Amino acid sequence: MRRTALYSRSTPRPAVPTEVDPPVQEAVAESPEAAARPARHQRAGAFARHPGTLWAAIAALALALALPDTPWRAPAQRKLTQDDINAAVMHTLTQKTLPSQAARAAAVGPSLVRVEGDIPGRKGRKGPAEMGRGVGSGVVIIDNGTILTNLHVVQEAESITVTFADGTESPAAIVNVQPENDLAVLRAQKIPDDLQAATMRSTADLLPGDEVVAIGFPFGIGPSVSAGVVSGLKRGFKSPEGGQVMSNLIQFDAAANPGNSGGPLVTMDGQVVGIVTAILNPTPARTFLGIGFAVPIENAATAAGQPPF
Repeated sequence: MRRTALYSRSTPRPAVPTEVDPPVQEAVAESPEAAARPARHQRAGAFARHPGTLWAAIAALALALALPDTPWRAPAQRKLTQDDINAAVMHTLTQKTLPSQAARAAAVGPSLVRVEGDIPGRKGRKGPAEMGRGVGSGVVIIDNGTILTNLHVVQEAESITVTFADGTESPAAIVNVQPENDLAVLRAQKIPDDLQAATMRSTADLLPGDEVVAIGFPFGIGPSVSAGVVSGLKRGFKSPEGGQVMSNLIQFDAAANPGNSGGPLVTMDGQVVGIVTAILNPTPARTFLGIGFAVPIENAATAAGQPPF
């Protein structure tokens, strides 16, 4: 196939006069260098326009760009090595204080709820022996205001008030119960615009010794965070008050006291694996002795009408 020429192989030139005036002839005769100069310029121009010259220039430029030490080339970036990465990590660890694992787990805080029930027959702030207020905890599991808590926190209440993490207060109603697991599902009437639901995690891979955090309002103080480990799985517990027997519970040793009931038991990645429901204490003190129990989140999700994991 014929290749299209990049440049024309011939250059038009001006017509040469057949006759030269005598004065011009004399000038040429007197200055041979001047006569030779136009010829040299013409030869230089023809050389510059020759296709071979163009290709030679392109080849020279490509060679110059390929050389590593060419001054106008940007220096190649050095590839990161594992030693570079290790040094950067060590620098960060020595220069900055990182949050603890428990602090990262407590990031579930925006989903925590304070649950208060007005219970008749208890001496409280609304009047002597008229109306008392029981305080417990809860956790938002659906961002439409669906909350999980313990049934014993709200069972006898004439009215229920929930307080969200941003301070928003709202009346709430019981929409479902699961008495065998001491669970109640609440629905708040008013919710914050940016309400966050907690992330729930299956307990299938939970093991004794795994670190967990209990978050709630012990004795009405909170939100409070306590850390511990899973002490055992598939435990049974009989309530000393009502004699209710529960099974398949998570045993843990993170401090829990009255008011923690209904709050979340959280893994170190900030995911809810259980709902704190009871503490074991053979004395009337009702304080924590190191053994707490939580209902696995699989049961809790079923109570809320959510499909199990």
